[in-house]
Amino acid sequence: MNQTLTIRITDELKKDLNKVSVSEEKPVSDIVRESIKAYVALRRFRMIRKKILPFAEAEGILTDEDVFRKLK
Repeated sequence: MNQTLTIRITDELKKDLNKVSVSEEKPVSDIVRESIKAYVALRRFRMIRKKILPFAEAEGILTDEDVFRKLK
């Protein structure tokens, strides 16, 4: 079920959002929806990463390169 969310934004942000909407030929609501999804996904990723980081460090996985080596 879809929900409506009401937020307050500055006039400047509204203008910027409208410019993006016009340049991408997308409704403002689509841009805001995509932005919220990206934000939530990033926060979720960071929470998971924070939980598994001690285990990765214990295995010597400290960098992206270490991760890619393990995946090969």
